[in-house]
Amino acid sequence: MTKDLNKVAKKLRKNQTEAEKELWSELRREQLKGIKFRRQQPIGGYIVDFVTFELNLVIEVDGGQHHENKEDEVRDEWLEDEGFTVLRFWNNEVLDNIKGVLKEIRGKIDSLE
Repeated sequence: MTKDLNKVAKKLRKNQTEAEKELWSELRREQLKGIKFRRQQPIGGYIVDFVTFELNLVIEVDGGQHHENKEDEVRDEWLEDEGFTVLRFWNNEVLDNIKGVLKEIRGKIDSLE
């Protein structure tokens, strides 16, 4: 299963949404406090959009298909049980207010350090 997830993750890295591309560009360029993020990373049986293992922080960028999605709730609960903090942003938040999204991410990083 791990090999399959790695293949899917590689494909997802090549086919990011516009919002994921925008946030990845900022995360890489900004190097928020020197924290290294990975994108489309398998964790357990899931693939998360972005993660830093230094702080066990997961960032998800969601489109409309995620609205009130029970699978996302189960996934977030599993990640939190494994010690991860999960931040979720809507695509339009990232595209329309990247500075606000980065401010929220910085704030979460500060609280986890």
